Amino acid sequence: MQIPIIMPQLGESIAEAAIISFLVKPGDQVEADQNLIEVETNKATMTVAAPCSGRVEKFTVELNESYEVGAILGQIEATKEEAARLGLDVVETKKTSDAAPAASGSTPNISKKSSVQPTIRGLPVPANATGASYLSPRLKARMDELGLHAADLAGVAGSGSAGRVTVEDFEKYIKSLEKHQMSDASSMRVAVADAMRRSWTRPLATVGLPVALDPVLAHRKISNPKPGPALYALRALAIALAENSAVAGRLVGNKIVHPSSIDVGFAVEADDGVLVPVIRNADKKSLKDLTQRYNELVELARARKLPADATGGSIATVTNFGTFGLIWATPIPLPEQTLVLGMGAGRKAPFWDEAKGQFVPVVEANLTLSFDHRVLDGGAAGRLLTRIGDLMSKPEKL
Repeated sequence: MQIPIIMPQLGESIAEAAIISFLVKPGDQVEADQNLIEVETNKATMTVAAPCSGRVEKFTVELNESYEVGAILGQIEATKEEAARLGLDVVETKKTSDAAPAASGSTPNISKKSSVQPTIRGLPVPANATGASYLSPRLKARMDELGLHAADLAGVAGSGSAGRVTVEDFEKYIKSLEKHQMSDASSMRVAVADAMRRSWTRPLATVGLPVALDPVLAHRKISNPKPGPALYALRALAIALAENSAVAGRLVGNKIVHPSSIDVGFAVEADDGVLVPVIRNADKKSLKDLTQRYNELVELARARKLPADATGGSIATVTNFGTFGLIWATPIPLPEQTLVLGMGAGRKAPFWDEAKGQFVPVVEANLTLSFDHRVLDGGAAGRLLTRIGDLMSKPEKL
């Protein structure tokens, strides 16, 4: 009895994965849940496990090709007892030659290369959504044929009415690109670009606040294990959002949808892109309890091996752009989020000490809060940022 090996749903909004290696070979005996195939999505490297014990009959997919969720990747020859034990609803197949048609009731090989566009975990808006610019039906059809979006035409000068881009303008533009050196964008770069394009359809604003990092640096010096600087900001943000979660809500129609839990992500630079691991219920765990998990997720993100339970579904992100020496930036929140908290590089700055009646040196860094202006205004954003700064000034209580 042949049991199909099926491409599983590897995470929210993941529609496909590429085959990067086979961990066993046809003819091998395998156990249930044994890893058979290594696959790669836009955001992580994962594995496909055996649905049951048995002998690997064959693989029906090719290396370095993408296959959609639900595609059959191969077959395992298993006993009826094994299939019954696992409750698998299968039909016994009859052996046929390669040239003969499949017998009635056999499992067809429906594996095929996927044409699904790259997606990113946790982003509910379809990846093929177009921008707000007017496009004629003819131009839309031509762009869909090439897999392009309205945002890709941002630099094209239109010759049509009111500056609209015509099909002729578009074809001229596409032809001109052939004169330039081009390279393929990675699937992660495409996913990040698509996420930012969708984020930019909202009115976004940023506020900033300088904070003294001396208390954080002193606390970190005596801590074991040592929390990353961004983790202090993440924990402070989680506490502040737990006090008033409405500011992290999403506007849907005329309703503010409050988050059900304080799940906060943090940005980690990876090859040709950024990954956002998520710490669940960050308001319910102390800074010390979060440190080990935070460090683990940083390493897993850099290796592109994030577990499914640590991706997607976050309500805000923390990004430490200070690691690049930047003192100010305006990060963009993901489409599923309302907020992104940024942290700049620390540097020496004079601070007026009322008790001493003189300026004293402190290590100061800028915190920035970029937000969906439809959900909250500058005042609310400023109060939230001030609260985060206050919490970071007392790191022993985080």
